[in-house]
Amino acid sequence: MTLSTTIFGQTGKTTTRLGFGAWAIGGTWGEVSHDDAKAALHASLDAGVQVIDTADVYGDGRSERIIREVLAERPGTRPFVATKAGRRLNPHTAEAYTGAAIESFIDRSLQNLGVECLDLVQLHCPPTPVYSNPAMFAALDEIKAKGKIANYGVSVETIAEAMEAIKNPGVVSVQIIYNLLRQRPAEVFFKAARAQNIAVIVRVPLASGLLTGKMSAQSQFAADDHRSFNRNGEAFDKGETFSGVPYDVALEAVEELRPLVPQGATMAEFALRWILMEEAVTVVIPGAKSPAQAEANAKADALAALSPATMEKAREIYTRLIAPHVHALW
Repeated sequence: MTLSTTIFGQTGKTTTRLGFGAWAIGGTWGEVSHDDAKAALHASLDAGVQVIDTADVYGDGRSERIIREVLAERPGTRPFVATKAGRRLNPHTAEAYTGAAIESFIDRSLQNLGVECLDLVQLHCPPTPVYSNPAMFAALDEIKAKGKIANYGVSVETIAEAMEAIKNPGVVSVQIIYNLLRQRPAEVFFKAARAQNIAVIVRVPLASGLLTGKMSAQSQFAADDHRSFNRNGEAFDKGETFSGVPYDVALEAVEELRPLVPQGATMAEFALRWILMEEAVTVVIPGAKSPAQAEANAKADALAALSPATMEKAREIYTRLIAPHVHALW
């Protein structure tokens, strides 16, 4: 399968617009066996995906090590691999974000991934003051000069953090939540990103599975699945789980969105295609725990452009049902 491509911001690298989010194969999404994790990633790469996004805390390095293992089994061009650093800090405070600390995490990721230079390292949703700390970004410049990282960016929780981050000239990318249930980034941030040629990585595109259309009020989640233990932000920002939308409200919105799904497509394909309609989005990174999920995600790239009427109805549903709960929060 040939997927659509784009240029990854200021890096000049050509990447697919559909990527692979490797959180689920690391942990906190219920049990995923080593073999299933590898098979899901292989299937995604077989489908043409050329971008993998991971983090050093996904399974305490498990995700990175699985990526290393899979890529070692595949000849040919290596995909663009982005990882993240910072969440290993304990306590996770702004003061703890030092060049020495982040470099130690980068060294560990280099080992986990089996490379001498990381394609992209992203500060992993640090405390808000970090984005306005020039010393942190100067340290990243120094680490880049040493050849340990080719580029650096940030992963953010809020639009305000994104806007502050891109004031730093070395930042080449911003990872942010954007989906049918979290539409606010399109208001201001995407325009700013395009103006500065900042690559935009969209995470949580299916709202933790809600936008597959397969969940119900009776859905159950394993105890080690963040959809069970982080509904109200008990472990990390609640916006990472179901996009911060109350579960019952989200289910109502999904039912209203269902008639918009093109004939022959799945709800998940529609939700991913909706994101790809936004030109500012460089790559979207749905996760997958099985080859079937990975292959299904890739099909979204070939879906025909959505009509203006469909896009407008999706905005209306968001504005009426979802925005009162989340629009002002992130």
